[in-house]
Amino acid sequence: MKCKGNSCCFHSFQSRNPGSTKPRRGIVLKRSFTRPLQPPPNKMPRFCTTPRILCATLLLAAVGGCSNIERADPTIAPKRAERPPIPLDVDPIMRGTVASETVVVGYQPVIVRGYGFVVGLNGTGSRTAPAEVRQYILREMLRYGVGEQSEGLGNMQPEQLLNSEDTAIVIVEGVVPAGAPKGTAFDVRVYASPGTSTTSLEGGTLWTTGLRPGVLLVGSREVRAVAEAKGPIIVNPFADDSDRAQSLVNQLSGRVLNGGKTLKSLPVKLVMATPSHSRARLIASAINSNFPREPRQRGDTAQGRTGELITVDVPPSWHSRSEEFVQMLRHTSINVGPIDATASEIARAVVNNPGGAQAASMRWQALGRKSLTSIRPLYDYPEEQPRFAALQAGARLDDPLVVPPLLAMAKSGSAELRAPAIRLLERMSINPVIDLGLRPLLEDSDIDIRLAAYEALRKRGDPIVSSSMVDEKFRLDVVPSQHPMVYVSQSGKPSIAVFGTDQMLKVPMSLRAWDGNLLIKVDSGEDFATVFFRPASGVQARVDKSSLKLHELIRFLGHTKTGDRPAPGVGMTYSQTIGAIYALSSEGAIPAAFKVEQDRIIAAIAKAGQEAERTDRPEFIEDEEVTSDQPAAAAAMVPGLTPTEGVPAGGGKPAKSDAKSGTVPR
Repeated sequence: MKCKGNSCCFHSFQSRNPGSTKPRRGIVLKRSFTRPLQPPPNKMPRFCTTPRILCATLLLAAVGGCSNIERADPTIAPKRAERPPIPLDVDPIMRGTVASETVVVGYQPVIVRGYGFVVGLNGTGSRTAPAEVRQYILREMLRYGVGEQSEGLGNMQPEQLLNSEDTAIVIVEGVVPAGAPKGTAFDVRVYASPGTSTTSLEGGTLWTTGLRPGVLLVGSREVRAVAEAKGPIIVNPFADDSDRAQSLVNQLSGRVLNGGKTLKSLPVKLVMATPSHSRARLIASAINSNFPREPRQRGDTAQGRTGELITVDVPPSWHSRSEEFVQMLRHTSINVGPIDATASEIARAVVNNPGGAQAASMRWQALGRKSLTSIRPLYDYPEEQPRFAALQAGARLDDPLVVPPLLAMAKSGSAELRAPAIRLLERMSINPVIDLGLRPLLEDSDIDIRLAAYEALRKRGDPIVSSSMVDEKFRLDVVPSQHPMVYVSQSGKPSIAVFGTDQMLKVPMSLRAWDGNLLIKVDSGEDFATVFFRPASGVQARVDKSSLKLHELIRFLGHTKTGDRPAPGVGMTYSQTIGAIYALSSEGAIPAAFKVEQDRIIAAIAKAGQEAERTDRPEFIEDEEVTSDQPAAAAAMVPGLTPTEGVPAGGGKPAKSDAKSGTVPR
């Protein structure tokens, strides 16, 4: 059986494709063959110099030319399972945006929880706990090296710590902002675990606690921790001594301000409503044009993984505003075209439909400063919603022309827009007109407006607000105002603000609180207050004298007298300090209103919990690769897709703690 020369398939293919050694795709050779003929040594074809091609040549020679070559059956090629489109209800003003063609995964804040361990309690802890929780805490102690001689605890073993009434097992929970990058700080709430006999968390310190999304579980069922929390606990100081039962309830709950920290970035992913490689590339390109890669960024902001999935990396400049970035991402235009034309079209839409004012404002912000020429005519629009949407966009884009109308709105606008107008001015760049315009609002009759003006002036660095730290425990602000008030923060960094520089204790006065552990007395004719404070039962009391000025008394209460800092003080904690001031206010010894910041932690947990009831959190899945039949990022969120189970906890042994009673493991 001889080769037929150029009529043979390989010869004809080689003549049409010089240098190629591979047959056309789709050709299948039959496997039966006989011994081939060897070509003359001096006429060995070039394509036969490799073993693979030689074998193919032998196969062709054996089957006797091209007569037995057959085409591959196209029906046996694997087919990718197509996902049905996801129906989206898109508001007309949102057409042409990223949100109009994608489902954003990672759009809502995430509740994280965990079991923790508190030390430093003065006999108010508990040795009782559910068996499985106790075993979990013991394992965590061993992972962090508690009980080793190098940890400074001597012979103190984990079992001994758990059996001490100076410690307690607690539940820790917090809310991580949407899209939060690694290292993001957040407040956490701490409360005694049910089933224990803990009576108070006052004075306690939370050891490093792993926080996980979803239901609170222990053992093999728990998912990998995405955050951790630690730090001194601030207990609700407003317990009423006249109601002992209520007092005990309040003492069982506290918070660690800025005590939480994310261990990994919370991913933001976009699932295409209609799978399409070309549209996914176009959307990723639009996002990268709006949020170009920054110096400390590993890769592009948006990266198309498949025709169904786009992953998004929060740029470094947005790390402290990750939730706002997610909003900007959703409102980014896909096909921008002339920016001024797009901005004008949005302006016409919001005038016709004021209900879309917030979406219009975000779209203008996403378009950038080139949209200002189209939105400036709305700065004095008679209808409030379109006007505020334009002013909001102008302020976020730092347009100085918004300052006069925003100041006017802050002074005499509607009640629901006055404080938001002040907060918009707060974020704008240095401008003396803003500072001078906000100062008169410290005398406003509305207490919320006074507080908003104070916060704005402080964050803008206006010297009219005097700020100083008290032993690194809390910040003390003194605000000039004719409306005496004490304002206490419950989120972020601990702080106390005193409105009125000349607030004084009433004379004479006497206060007895906390079962006699706090005594403050001022006799007639005295210009100082005598303070007696015993931190705990059996501990030596501290007695010293303080000024009658309220802000100086607050500093005195929180300051701990040392050789390096010899100023007088009794060394109270932050929660003890505000508890003492609250007791003075309740007794009428301070002629000032007492205002506490809204408990944002509980409110945020409640709000995020409502969202969690409707939506699972699939973005914690460790698999970054998404197969064609399992778009993991959209699992449990997109109709027709199957959720993926969380990854079991694991990983290497964490760094050892520096665990001591009353200290925080590092």
